[in-house]
Amino acid sequence: MTRRLLYSYVGLALLVLAGLEIPLGYLYASGETSRFAQTVERDATMLAEVTEESIEEGNLTELPTLIGDYTARTGGQVVVVDRAGIVLAASGSPVRTGTNLSRETDIATALRNQPTTGIRTDTNGGEALYATQPGSSGTTIRGALRLTYPMTTVTERAHRIWLALGLAGACVLAAVALVAFALSCWITRPLRTLQRATTQLADGGLADPPDADSGPPELRELAASFTHTATRLQQLLDAQQAFAAEASHQLKTPLTALRLRLENFEPYLDPHAHGSLDETIGEVERLGRMVHGLLALARLENTATTPEPTDLDAVLADRAASWEPLAAEQHVTLTLTGPPAGRVWAIPGALEQIVDNLVANALRVSPPGTTLTLSQAPGAELHVIDQGPGMSPADRERAFDRFWRASDSHHDGTGLGLPIVRHLVRASGGEITLRPAPGGGLDACVYLRPVDGGRRRAGNGSPRAARAAVTAR
Repeated sequence: MTRRLLYSYVGLALLVLAGLEIPLGYLYASGETSRFAQTVERDATMLAEVTEESIEEGNLTELPTLIGDYTARTGGQVVVVDRAGIVLAASGSPVRTGTNLSRETDIATALRNQPTTGIRTDTNGGEALYATQPGSSGTTIRGALRLTYPMTTVTERAHRIWLALGLAGACVLAAVALVAFALSCWITRPLRTLQRATTQLADGGLADPPDADSGPPELRELAASFTHTATRLQQLLDAQQAFAAEASHQLKTPLTALRLRLENFEPYLDPHAHGSLDETIGEVERLGRMVHGLLALARLENTATTPEPTDLDAVLADRAASWEPLAAEQHVTLTLTGPPAGRVWAIPGALEQIVDNLVANALRVSPPGTTLTLSQAPGAELHVIDQGPGMSPADRERAFDRFWRASDSHHDGTGLGLPIVRHLVRASGGEITLRPAPGGGLDACVYLRPVDGGRRRAGNGSPRAARAAVTAR
């Protein structure tokens, strides 16, 4: 923003300078040309009067000396002709004495007792300002005089003024740039400190509050308001973290005691009530798992950490070995396929919990005799593929909602496993989707970011701060 403000100030100053200096430069150049033309016309008039007297008195030998002195002093080119247009004398001009110039327009006009002034092309191909005056007494014309100056005399003066205006504008522009830079830094300093503070707050804490003592009053008020909001938010987060830490201990004890008391009722109940007792104990167990999942989500959302390089191949091999006995008990074959994936970005412990939750969900719906596949694909992709009943498109859209379970679900899940998995994946900078598996079943696709910087196919793609995770099955 500092750069944009600086460009705005300098651009405005440049626009103002251009609006002032360009018309001023053109005005000066036009005025200089006009003054120069008047000077040349005046000199031509005086020289014409003097040469007319010499012609009248027959002192033609004085003409070269007269116009030669003028040429030496001013650098102008002078040509004097008689009333027939024959050159009597020339100084500083390539025209020779005796040349007939009566056919040239300005000379012919002057011989008709009419002065002319204009710009013509000289012998060198450049532009020249000329003034041609008749040498006459009343209506008697004895000759004419042409005084010529190259336009470089005027253009050099105009160039000097343009250079002076440019240097003055550059100095003003440099001064404006220095003032604008100081002003931009003063304006944006609270914004820079506010940006650093928001980054710190997103990472889990506000160690360096934004500067509320400098800058414009509106930005100082904004910084103070942000500090107050961040402090209040931090207090709420601390209270929520304390609740999550304490509730995990306070809720487990009564739930465990309730389950034991219910089990102790079994010998004293009518055998017909044992089914209801087993269902009640099952609901208590489900309530315990749900409480555990909620507390896990609370800790995930309140604790921040940063993704680290993790060996995906080692994690998959370890979790596959851990789940293989349980899969065998359910007569489900657990296989690990695909090329090595290498290291990926993940928050500490996240990959283990992602695989555990996805495999646990897949085993719940896998019929005996089927295969559960853990597959790796190029680009740091992980697939958990089962051969269960699968999910409809509408169910796949809602599968990551908290507490949601399919209407035809017969297992005792809590509806928190997939939300926890998605949170862990996104905290690691990746993404997860559900899609139909070939031949039936469900394919849980996890896209992670490879450490080698390869292109990830899904997700937000930025190694942003993530949250710590605990498992919840």
